[in-house]
Amino acid sequence: MRLVLASRNAHKVRELGPLLAPNELVALPEDVELGREEGATFAENALGKARAAAAATGETAVGDDSGIEAAALGGAPGIRSARFAGEHATDDENLDKLLNEVPADGDTRVAYVCALAMVHPGGEEAVVHGRCEGRLTHDVRGQGGFGYDPAFVPEDVSDGRTMAELDPAEKDAISHRGRAARALMELSPR
Repeated sequence: MRLVLASRNAHKVRELGPLLAPNELVALPEDVELGREEGATFAENALGKARAAAAATGETAVGDDSGIEAAALGGAPGIRSARFAGEHATDDENLDKLLNEVPADGDTRVAYVCALAMVHPGGEEAVVHGRCEGRLTHDVRGQGGFGYDPAFVPEDVSDGRTMAELDPAEKDAISHRGRAARALMELSPR
């Protein structure tokens, strides 16, 4: 089945494509606008994106909303992860802000959270969640991944590598998106 990802983020298309196989995942067409994220939760934002994409394209759509939650910041940046350092902040700017606000000698517990929503043109909807626990390192390293990956050390990896140091298969096995995508696939999309 062809699925429209309610995003044009090349990183998300590349990461979610294999996880949702054998379905074909395509990026949101350039002429479709989703509007602002206005939900109070990852699930609300993912569902809003998927609904808008399904309505605009007439195809089954998948919406993703994900981010990082830092214990030292009471769960922030959370749903504002992509805009943590400002509305048009880069990944590096967001990561720098997080590293500046979470002391290296303090509570460095973090979690990646992902909500995936699937909306069929006929109105059928499903939302699933994935979570990956870890700790924040101020020793940023690795070339893989994106966003906060160079500073996120997952608890599922015993050798202390960051998400950005894992190969794609290792990352997919433990990541928040990998877990959410597997949960979505278990729902047996049409």
